[in-house]
Amino acid sequence: MGTIYLDHNATTRTHPEVVREMVRVLEQDFGSPQSLHALGRHARDTVERARETLACHLRARPAETFFTSGGTEADNLALVGAALAGEAAGRRHLITSAVEHHAVLVPLEWLRGRGFELSVLPVDGHGRVDPDDVRRALRPDTALVSVMAANNEVGTIEPVAEIGRLMREHAPHAVFHCDAVQALGKLPIDVQAWNVDLLAVAAHKVYGPKGVGALYVRKGTRLVPLVRGGHHEKGRRAGTENVAGIAGFGKAIELYEAGQLGSPTRVGALRDRLERRLGEAVGDVRVNGHPRERLHNTLNLSFRGVEGESVIVDLDLEGVEVSGGSACTSAEIEVSHVLAAMALDRRDMQAAVRFSLGWENTEAEVDRVVELCRVIVAKLRGLKRRPG
Repeated sequence: MGTIYLDHNATTRTHPEVVREMVRVLEQDFGSPQSLHALGRHARDTVERARETLACHLRARPAETFFTSGGTEADNLALVGAALAGEAAGRRHLITSAVEHHAVLVPLEWLRGRGFELSVLPVDGHGRVDPDDVRRALRPDTALVSVMAANNEVGTIEPVAEIGRLMREHAPHAVFHCDAVQALGKLPIDVQAWNVDLLAVAAHKVYGPKGVGALYVRKGTRLVPLVRGGHHEKGRRAGTENVAGIAGFGKAIELYEAGQLGSPTRVGALRDRLERRLGEAVGDVRVNGHPRERLHNTLNLSFRGVEGESVIVDLDLEGVEVSGGSACTSAEIEVSHVLAAMALDRRDMQAAVRFSLGWENTEAEVDRVVELCRVIVAKLRGLKRRPG
């Protein structure tokens, strides 16, 4: 059957049409978008077409959409840039949740080290933030609130629109940032309905290339740039644009809008099939994440009585690619901060495996994975029970 790839929350295979578009741009539109000659104008047109496509998808305006090197840079620009702008107005209080991606938590901790005060909100047992906790944490000196759209490890969807509404009512002075990297291509994103001021996305989560992302910046939102040295991206982010990568991003969004990246209903049915059959075939498993408000492609579960890392390694030997949680830390032996924030038993945290499906996965692949997990987990449980 070949390799079965079930790690789409880490990254996706670049779609062939995206690759073809990027090759075309590399060969034909290789000029600098800042140049005034014909090749430069062609490159500029390529960038602006992609910007319009992405902005439309986010329900934003092109003038509010800025390209970066990826989701991590977009998050850093949003968080550090907005915090420094808030500091100039006397606001040094920041709010986030305990289950954010490290691309959010690490720069916020860096800001705390510079004298900002950081409130980290708890989540419930499903990994969900209570909007009332956000409301209670708001202060007159709050500069920024950051809550993700959907969690990369367990797939839980956060009540972003509700948080956005209460912020407009209780703290219109504070900037609302949303890491939507994992939501892109899985949830309908509407920056207006969500009332966000800053929103980060990345191309490689939606069958586009790695190395390109974008940040939505609501008109009027003050942001101190991190990368200086030119007037690119209207002064938000200096540096010659990655024209081929941006074109690939635009093409990926076009494919998604045209329904060529699979049906969420079909992928969700595959995820449900995997969840149901693993429960039946393996037994004694715990599903981690919200039972309903969860990304349609994501299944994080704990195979009780075994180490999740051992399951991942054995599946890899059989040609099945899965993850232990966040791909940015999956190579390290550590307990997931997301599962810890959800107050899971430590043994369940160590037993966790994440399956994240994509449009190319099939029922046959799901059934093959179920059978492999049945055999692998039974073997590992038997070894653990063996005396000595």
